[in-house]
Amino acid sequence: MLPLGGQRSGVGRERGGTRSRRRAAPRRELLPLRGQRSGGSRKRGGTRSRRRAAPRRELLPLRGQRSGVSRKRGGTPLNRYFSWSRWWGIVGKEFIQLKRDRLTFGMIVGIPILQLVLFGFAINSDPKHLPAAVLDVDRSEFSRDILAGLKNSDYLDFVREATDEADADWLLATGATQFVITIPEGFARALVRGERPAILVEADATDPAATGNAIAAVNQLAPSVLARDLTGPLAPLVAPPGAFEVRVHARYNPEAITQYNIVPALMGVILTMTMVMMTGLAITRERERGTIENLLATPANAAEVMTGKIIPYVLIGLIQVSLILFLARLLFGVPIQGSIIVLYLAVLLFIAANLTLGLTFSSIARNQLQAMQMTFFFFLPSILLSGFMFPFRGMPGWAQAIGEVLPLTHFLRIVRGVLLKGNGFAEIGSQAWPIAVFMIVVIAIGLRSFRSTLD
Repeated sequence: MLPLGGQRSGVGRERGGTRSRRRAAPRRELLPLRGQRSGGSRKRGGTRSRRRAAPRRELLPLRGQRSGVSRKRGGTPLNRYFSWSRWWGIVGKEFIQLKRDRLTFGMIVGIPILQLVLFGFAINSDPKHLPAAVLDVDRSEFSRDILAGLKNSDYLDFVREATDEADADWLLATGATQFVITIPEGFARALVRGERPAILVEADATDPAATGNAIAAVNQLAPSVLARDLTGPLAPLVAPPGAFEVRVHARYNPEAITQYNIVPALMGVILTMTMVMMTGLAITRERERGTIENLLATPANAAEVMTGKIIPYVLIGLIQVSLILFLARLLFGVPIQGSIIVLYLAVLLFIAANLTLGLTFSSIARNQLQAMQMTFFFFLPSILLSGFMFPFRGMPGWAQAIGEVLPLTHFLRIVRGVLLKGNGFAEIGSQAWPIAVFMIVVIAIGLRSFRSTLD
């Protein structure tokens, strides 16, 4: 047979011996990679070839840095630990980022101005011009002079005239008036006889801070209000203790216990803070985590998503209310004069209003920080302008107008009325409908904002 390529015949193999066996199977060598040399060059070059087999790659130094050789030879210790150029670059970057975040910049400027205006103009611990009703059964010259003197004290403004005692009780129970002045029949006749008749001053004492100074002013005014009328034979009646007596009846909180006013109001404050804050972070949290796309992929519409998100928080709010009522009764002895069912229905309405507001903030805000800022911007006026910390009627008219928009203002009147006055559905109706209107408006805004998010 003919020998194959690269092989010799049998005779050649015998003659060649070891030499033929070496060349029987030629070696296959791979081509060297770029930057490497072949095996033969490695054998010939020895140690020198191994050093140059893999050339070192050096990165170019960044701006503001030096290479390794230059650092070793002439590096400055100050630039190694702190560089003014790098520091100014970071400062400039922060100012640019703050300029782009207009909401944060508005909060930085707006919150100090808001606090200054509210604490400087709206807050008043000595309220005057409190609304009062009069029940003048006597309708004599003396009774008219007494009412005129009370009005000139600047603490009372007579806005209503009660028809009877039941109407006077209704005005106090609903909060339409802060005081009711009752002058009984036969007052003038008893006054002339020197019998020291009494007039009745009924005050809504659920907020002792709002009525304390007014009651003191009424007691001081009594001895001198009829000084011009009691002349001649009636002049001795002016001498102490006075021609008539003022009987003050502080209703609903006769001992002026502060806890009866603060503890029920804390229910509304806690619900406002927690409900708005928790739901305010709901959508923004999903947007930052990237799970909002999964929600948008579902066939649920905006109304279904918003209502579905608030149901768990409604249960949380009811648990908070139950805990507050239990501790208020156990620790502070706060009375519960009204119906618990009426109270819980009002609580449900108030919780729904705050939850829808939180979802609206969450739909408008781009991140959780902005949602927190919106929540704080709403929470601050709610605390200061609702009558929680300061008397509501002591604020100027423009501040009261802003406070009437806030749900917390009306809820404080409801919860104090139910717990301290025993109010029912008929008495709290005038305070419940503003909360419902607020909720409807906020829902409309939230649905529109959330639809734009879906798009």
